[in-house]
Amino acid sequence: MKDIYIYGPVRSRRLGYSLGIDIVFHKVCSFDCIYCQLGRTTNKTIERKVYIPPEEVLQQIEGVIKSSGRIDHLTFSGSGEPTLNSKIGYIISEIKKFTKIPVAVITNGSLLFMPDVQDDLIDADVVLPTLCSVIEETFQKINRPHPSLTIEKIIHGQIEFRKKYKGKIWLEIMLVKGINDSQIELRTLKEVIKRIEPDRIHLNTVVRPPSEKFASPLLHEELDKIRKFFGKNCEVIVEFKEERGRGYSTNKEAVILNLIKRRPATLTDIANALGLPQDEVIKYLGNLEKTKNIKSIVHSGQKYYQAVTNKGSK
Repeated sequence: MKDIYIYGPVRSRRLGYSLGIDIVFHKVCSFDCIYCQLGRTTNKTIERKVYIPPEEVLQQIEGVIKSSGRIDHLTFSGSGEPTLNSKIGYIISEIKKFTKIPVAVITNGSLLFMPDVQDDLIDADVVLPTLCSVIEETFQKINRPHPSLTIEKIIHGQIEFRKKYKGKIWLEIMLVKGINDSQIELRTLKEVIKRIEPDRIHLNTVVRPPSEKFASPLLHEELDKIRKFFGKNCEVIVEFKEERGRGYSTNKEAVILNLIKRRPATLTDIANALGLPQDEVIKYLGNLEKTKNIKSIVHSGQKYYQAVTNKGSK
């Protein structure tokens, strides 16, 4: 079976109907974040190389655009850190040749100190880096980075990228209860963010099942208070609410499995992403559970479906 490097369109809380583009292998990342919905990092690295054949990725993107319904963004995200793929700049520039759909890059921001990474993202329409703490001890606790990475290096990289990059920067802060939500954490973070000058600040918390059970979410009231602290360009990310989109494949079980491999999802998530009735999705999920391709877990009172990672994962 041919590898699939794209998934969706899926409903994104920030990007509308987003076609995901996955250009590194599963859990190849420079971080091993305690809140990661994909589990522990299996290959922690800062080595940039061609993980996925760019021409295959481009062919699949172009095919989906021709056959799919609404797509608001083409989004580099997925199973690992997308800027680790040394061909991301080439892929973005080639995308621009056949579509006007905006390109977004969701990144942990750890490699933005590298001039080649800055150059590779220059043609993206929006870059969404993460910055959870500017205190080294907290940074290490939350992100568990590659040994060569320090928070000082990452802050410097994001500031320098802002000077060069003319597109939009939407900075995400992932808040974990009792770890990076104190006054000193938020105060020091706010000062650094002023230097980065993002267009928007997005507050997020541990919504999906995390890699570590001790990573707990903040309450909505707590997030709203922090939003006011950061000011007018800050918003709490809420679930995207709009009409359903349409999936892109007639093999709906394969599409569902491909989606769940990239992120745990609820029944509602899947139904809305594919534009299908929930009772129909339940049938496909049942088949995937019988073949042991997926499993279900309960997190914060909601049932999520996860891929069984020892089956067909890279």
